[in-house]
Amino acid sequence: MSDLHLDGGPRGLDRAARVFAHLGGLPGELDAVLVTGDLADHGLAEEYEQVAELFAGPRKPLHCPGNHDVRGPYREVLLGEQASDEPINQVHRVGGAVFALCDSSIPGRADGHLDDGTLAWLESVLDGAGDDPVFVCFHHPPVVLHIPYIDDIRQSGTDRLAALLGRHPSVVAVLCGHAHTGAASTFAGLPLLVAPGVVSTVNLPWESHETTDLDAPPSIAFHILDDDRRLTTHYRVVPPGA
Repeated sequence: MSDLHLDGGPRGLDRAARVFAHLGGLPGELDAVLVTGDLADHGLAEEYEQVAELFAGPRKPLHCPGNHDVRGPYREVLLGEQASDEPINQVHRVGGAVFALCDSSIPGRADGHLDDGTLAWLESVLDGAGDDPVFVCFHHPPVVLHIPYIDDIRQSGTDRLAALLGRHPSVVAVLCGHAHTGAASTFAGLPLLVAPGVVSTVNLPWESHETTDLDAPPSIAFHILDDDRRLTTHYRVVPPGA
């Protein structure tokens, strides 16, 4: 999932809580829950306290920052670390898979970029993964999604990322958010899967003159990696009352 945009108010929290309640009520097991950025709306410490409460359940998610997140409070409240403006990059192993969570945010800006230090960190993660499958995750899509508003603030400098991923066949997919709509494309010859928004849904240009639909229900994506390393994704709307 992506784009919770918790702002201290009830609307965003109610929608996010619906999603987590839905996941918690599923009869089957999930190996991991991933939130690809914009956890908070203004990057305030009190917003991250709300995020921390939401994430405190048994399905504590993996997460990375988005353009609405602020690194200092994010790091202090959610990670228990000292405040810093350095990129927040994390690696997690879940079962036999590796999740490389990259910080594509640029402080003070809406668009994204992986800086030299983040790319070097990512290369070290990929070098150390061996033959284990790797999901590379960040907030900003690295390709045009044909939504002008989103495309204007997508990730830039992606040729370097594509070259890096091309050198590491262990990468099975790129997962991102930011667009507030579920989408599937490719990047560097890999599946690129965009998580839907929780707080709202962005309309496609031919669907509506309104940019954003605040009434559309939150949605999520289920990713299944099988023993043949084939990735299948199912997009689901979270039903009312979940």
